[in-house]
Amino acid sequence: MEGITLVIPAYNERKYLGDCLESIAKYRTSFVREIIVVDNGSTDGTSEIASAFPGIKVIKEPEKGLTKARQRGLEEAKGDLIAYIDADTRIPPTWFQIAADEFKKNSHLVCMSGPYIYYDLSKIGKALVRGYWNFLGIPLYHLTGYMVVGGNFIAKKSALITIGGFDKAISFYGEDTNIARRLNTVGKVYFNRRF
Repeated sequence: MEGITLVIPAYNERKYLGDCLESIAKYRTSFVREIIVVDNGSTDGTSEIASAFPGIKVIKEPEKGLTKARQRGLEEAKGDLIAYIDADTRIPPTWFQIAADEFKKNSHLVCMSGPYIYYDLSKIGKALVRGYWNFLGIPLYHLTGYMVVGGNFIAKKSALITIGGFDKAISFYGEDTNIARRLNTVGKVYFNRRF
């Protein structure tokens, strides 16, 4: 395995990006080859925040749109696995290790995703979100056989290239369902509750 490239699309994320990058620095493993922040036309100093962290590669993508930023990250990535998170994400301690382990043990796996756990919600809010995943999200995954949460997934670069990358005609809503459905045609798309 050549390693993981972590891609973080960012548009005016100055407020959140620092915490995101700190969590990555804290839990980064030897599997992580590079970290790319794709600045998607920010005007708030997002690139400056990213550049202040050692080892972060900042790429400018002036054409606005989440799928355009994700695609630019794919084109720049050197790792054989490409992970995508949102700029307001804080990864948990085992995130990189789970990703590496799952792709090592399953050669048919082309993509893995998992649920969001919202760090800034109340206990009641967190319970409602867990209820959503347990009673709607996970059953839906079992029904379709694929599911991707756009701000929390990792895929083989070769699989993304095989399907033609991201559909840049989709500006935001539905891009994760689209990528899950298309990746499912070339291999296993796994929704892992622990990821």
